[in-house]
Amino acid sequence: MLVLDASVALSWLLGDAKASDRAYSDSVLDALADPGTRAEVPVTWGLEVSNVIARAEAREIITEAQSEVFLDMLSSLSVHPDEASFAHALDDTLHLARRYSLSAYDASYLELALRSGLPIATLDTDLTKAARKAGVKRFAAT
Repeated sequence: MLVLDASVALSWLLGDAKASDRAYSDSVLDALADPGTRAEVPVTWGLEVSNVIARAEAREIITEAQSEVFLDMLSSLSVHPDEASFAHALDDTLHLARRYSLSAYDASYLELALRSGLPIATLDTDLTKAARKAGVKRFAAT
């Protein structure tokens, strides 16, 4: 199990990551293709992914058809929203955002990883640094 940051998932669609990040995100996707691997995400994950998709389509970086293929692929993965993340938003998540100078969105991934004891899969540099400082491991696909 792992906490899946939107940065990793969106790299599967946008393909705009540098080569080392792309290799990492592909290894996460390979791990999630295994039915025994489950990703936990904050409840805002779907909105975050949808927002990036809508903006990328509006800028004509991707087409709606490409988005639909991507969404079909996402639906085949074991991605589960953590309903409890809402209850932590105005205290633990806010505290982490302040402590590590993160957006509340990024802090929600860190909060979930800390609470669940799961490693985090992210391409976000600030979130990676904050996770390391907080004692959260980065997901390493085997």
